[in-house]
Amino acid sequence: TGNKYLRYYLVQAADSVRKHDAEYRDFYQKKYDEVPKHKHKRALVLSARKLVRLVFMLLKTNKMYTPPERRNP
Repeated sequence: TGNKYLRYYLVQAADSVRKHDAEYRDFYQKKYDEVPKHKHKRALVLSARKLVRLVFMLLKTNKMYTPPERRNP
């Protein structure tokens, strides 16, 4: 629901973020592996929802985004 143009661009942004951020790449892959049908679309939309929650909290708290430190395996 909501604005279809905004939704489209948020999903496109999530697709770009998952290609460049390890946390979102791992989240996408986890969601991709959970279901047998419509894997890419479902994983991408859930990644977009995660991105929206992050952006909302950054705006609400008026903070800059600092990526989490990656643990070395």
